[in-house]
Amino acid sequence: MAIEKKTIRLLILEDSQNEAERLVSLFRNAGNATRVHRLTSSEDLLDALKQNWDLLICSPNSDNLDPHEALSSIRHQGKDIPVILLLADNEPDSVTEALMLGAQDALPQGEDERLVLVARRELVNLEERRARRAAEVALREAEKRCQLLLDSSVDAIAYVHDGMHIYANRAYLELFGFDDAEELEGLPMIDLIGASDQGAFKDFLKNHQQVDGQELACAGVRTNDSSFPARISLSPAAYDGEPCIQVVIRAETANAELEEKLREISSLDLVTGLYNRSHFLELMDQAAHRAVHNEQPASLAYIRVDRYATLLAEMGLGAIDLLLTDLATLLRTHFPKDAQLARFGDDVFAVLQTGLSPQQQRPQLEVLLKKAETHLFDINGRTAQTTLSIGVAGLNDTTPKAGEVIDRAQRCADQLNEPGTLKLFDPAEELAAAASRGSVVAMVQQALEQNSFRLLFQPVISLRGDEHEHYEVLLRLLSPSGQEVPPHEFLAVARESGMGEKIDRWVILSSIKLLADHRSKGHATRLFVHLSSASLQDPTLLPWLSVALKAARLPSDALVFQFSEPDAVTYLKQAKALAQGLKDLHCHIALSQFGCALNPFNTLRHLPVDFVKVDGSFTKELTDPANQEALKTMLANLHSQAKLTIVPFVESASVLATLWQAGTNYIQGYYLQGPSQSMDYNFSSDD
Repeated sequence: MAIEKKTIRLLILEDSQNEAERLVSLFRNAGNATRVHRLTSSEDLLDALKQNWDLLICSPNSDNLDPHEALSSIRHQGKDIPVILLLADNEPDSVTEALMLGAQDALPQGEDERLVLVARRELVNLEERRARRAAEVALREAEKRCQLLLDSSVDAIAYVHDGMHIYANRAYLELFGFDDAEELEGLPMIDLIGASDQGAFKDFLKNHQQVDGQELACAGVRTNDSSFPARISLSPAAYDGEPCIQVVIRAETANAELEEKLREISSLDLVTGLYNRSHFLELMDQAAHRAVHNEQPASLAYIRVDRYATLLAEMGLGAIDLLLTDLATLLRTHFPKDAQLARFGDDVFAVLQTGLSPQQQRPQLEVLLKKAETHLFDINGRTAQTTLSIGVAGLNDTTPKAGEVIDRAQRCADQLNEPGTLKLFDPAEELAAAASRGSVVAMVQQALEQNSFRLLFQPVISLRGDEHEHYEVLLRLLSPSGQEVPPHEFLAVARESGMGEKIDRWVILSSIKLLADHRSKGHATRLFVHLSSASLQDPTLLPWLSVALKAARLPSDALVFQFSEPDAVTYLKQAKALAQGLKDLHCHIALSQFGCALNPFNTLRHLPVDFVKVDGSFTKELTDPANQEALKTMLANLHSQAKLTIVPFVESASVLATLWQAGTNYIQGYYLQGPSQSMDYNFSSDD
């Protein structure tokens, strides 16, 4: 494995020097070069987190630093460091607590071989996450370079969809005499071709894929109705993810050398001589690249001039420019030469420093605040004073988007209530603020970090005398104001944001813990737990689940893992592999929303499911005799395949009677009991 060939940067939280050395020896004996640091205090951890590490192994207890505090500090700093917590016992509650706190795994102290295997797994996962982040940065850079190439090309280039312009570069606009790209929006390209050549152009456009590499010689028509000779080439392309045609027109109209000189002088602000906003954004992109690829952190200071509007009104535009020039000189003398300074807005300066974290930059910025507060600005014989407000955010290997870092620093500056102060970006505070603003993504992230989701339980009741008690586990999310967020809304957002796997694992762990406690009181209870499409595609779910079940000492058949027919159809190969793996663990499997596919029974041939829950639409249509007969036929077919059937959305006694006659095994719905926070349904009353 590639992970074995590189040096592992390892943090160890262990009071005993001898035990720490023994753990290091495990990795070195397994063939891994290792660079190690043993943590001795909270301050030591904060200092260590200024660097990049691959793994943290925590002993069960430490007099120097609580392992839970270490986990919290890593989350607070936004560091991507896998944590493996060693336990003094193998009690299920200890394992569950460790996983819920954010540890990637927890295992009894002394299981050395397993520790090495778990560590290798997490290191591989870490490398994949880093590679993904690097790929995202590379993709954005490639797209940016392509756009720059298009914009600066001396050739006239446009993208056309269904004969209409959707993009044109500067050379194209100048060639045809347009002042602005908006004038071209929705304009058919054929209107720019001479009337005598329009027939040939239509044929060329229609057959361009069969005449690859060929050019069409025709007359182009400018906005002033003058014409010019042009040669047009076409090729298939995509723009903003949509298929289109790239049009290249070669004509002697562009002055590339002049444009290049203009670009060279366009990087500076004319008033202060510092970099301007557009060039500084390019520098930020480069810093983001270094943070990901070279693990080189950087810090951005967003510096706002306090009372700018008042000063402008009192002094006038010319005088305020002099003040800004003087302030720019102050910034140049205060920061080292390798700091990159820019005038980012009318009243905003920005400073980018590579190799520093926001915490390391703070003392320097506090000195700047005092300098600015005491500095006397001489403006044409008048004296002016001002203060600065500074927001600070960092770039590291987990924040590759430069624009996101700028937004963070700006929000910190906006949140300052007192002039002449500074604020560092705090991920936890930012997340809470975003959740309060109504961001569903932030609410989900906050619920995962703070363990604040709610689980509800709805009984699944047997009509055929099953000795087990069954409940379906339902997930709920409350907004910061206490309002319930509709499940379909936050689950869709979680899926689109890539948090589906984390939510599923949270639900599984919480269900296991609650079920183990409930069964210890003498209940023969099973829980139906949902799996999203993300979990169907997650190859690490089965080994993780095996460890969780063993740690909880819970019978595997006490859990019924449920996924939907639409997801199973879309990811049939993955669903089949997962179902077989769950069978090997002796877990039960349920297929929900059954009966809506074109050939639902074809899906069943591939999946060894135990329970089949028909789609709720069948229940809602039972007033129609034809629909009753269709449901009876479906249930009979399922029973012939030894499948246990569940019908949801039972809302009345008449529906219950119909389902009894149809032979269904289980029913579920508000007529019996709605979702509840407790597993307290009296199943004996239905015997």
